[in-house]
Amino acid sequence: MPTLFDTVTFGDLTLKNRIVMAPLTRNRSPKAIPNDLNVVYYEQRATAGLIVSEGTAVTHQGQGYADVPGLYLPEALEGWKKITDAVHSRGGKIVAQLWHVGRISHVSLQPGGAAPVAPSAIAAKSKTYILNEDGSGGFAETSAPRALELSELPGIAADFAKAARAAVDAGFDGVEIHGANGYLLDQFLKDGANKRTDAYGGSIENRIRLTLEVVDAVVKAIGAGKTGIRLSPTTPANDVSDSDPQAVFNTLVKALASRNLAFIHVIEGATGGPRDHQYEGTSFDYAAFKATYVDAGGKGAWMLNNGYSAETAEEAVTSGKADLVSFGKPFIANPDLVRRIKDGAAWNNINPQTLYGGGAEGYTDYPTLEAAE
Repeated sequence: MPTLFDTVTFGDLTLKNRIVMAPLTRNRSPKAIPNDLNVVYYEQRATAGLIVSEGTAVTHQGQGYADVPGLYLPEALEGWKKITDAVHSRGGKIVAQLWHVGRISHVSLQPGGAAPVAPSAIAAKSKTYILNEDGSGGFAETSAPRALELSELPGIAADFAKAARAAVDAGFDGVEIHGANGYLLDQFLKDGANKRTDAYGGSIENRIRLTLEVVDAVVKAIGAGKTGIRLSPTTPANDVSDSDPQAVFNTLVKALASRNLAFIHVIEGATGGPRDHQYEGTSFDYAAFKATYVDAGGKGAWMLNNGYSAETAEEAVTSGKADLVSFGKPFIANPDLVRRIKDGAAWNNINPQTLYGGGAEGYTDYPTLEAAE
């Protein structure tokens, strides 16, 4: 039976272990351009079998938080190239998370101060991180969005494809399409945010349409073996909900099975919260979700996320429940998390005050076991 420390190959990726660093927004890339501090941060964590980069905007319109990186500026691609080179120099693998936030944005972050876009003109009861007039960062209510025109939707898929190509050209080993956590694609998937009456709203087949078009565009640009997707069937993050998530997501993964993606990355329950979270008491069967994918012929690696410990991650892999397990916040405080899991060593505690924005403190200064020795 496999363990967390066995190598694994899926799609075009061969990993040295099955421990994945999940995407983590840290707000330390001013003007959407990765910098030398970001290089240090990612290089420190390259012992992970795979790093999924922090959410990285495919366009300026897709930007939803201050000081998060993008893939649409030449200077940003140069910054990312330094990061991918550093990760590869330590034998690591890294994929870029392709991000369009949709309505989870603020007019101060949008081109020309425009309204954010969404499937429907419904404001999210959520907050985002913006810069104040004095240059400090802080949280603010998201701005009211406008509904995307039908004519604009092919351009969304094209933006994802262009960003995927740029990411691979910048040295990434592949990409993860962000279809989770209440951002644009998840907004289209879930009927709490999608009230459209055209070909992209109403029925499940219509609501999954844009996600599949994005997947197909990215696959055409870089190949299925370099493409994964992140999904969060029941998270309430960023004010999303659905009346029947099992039906929606089973239908979606059945369609994804034929696309031969490298991996499916699943957030169980509420992002950063209870793994058994359900919408209004509606149960979600994650085992049936995976079985639907496999029974439809899906062969991509099945990656699970949300609140795993060393012990539960090992059990998930050895039991066949998962091929990979991703860790988020533990990787913030423990750049050498892989070694700590392998040695059964204690984990550093995270400093919640330094999660978003700032400099090296709480970013690149967490101690490793090697440093302690």
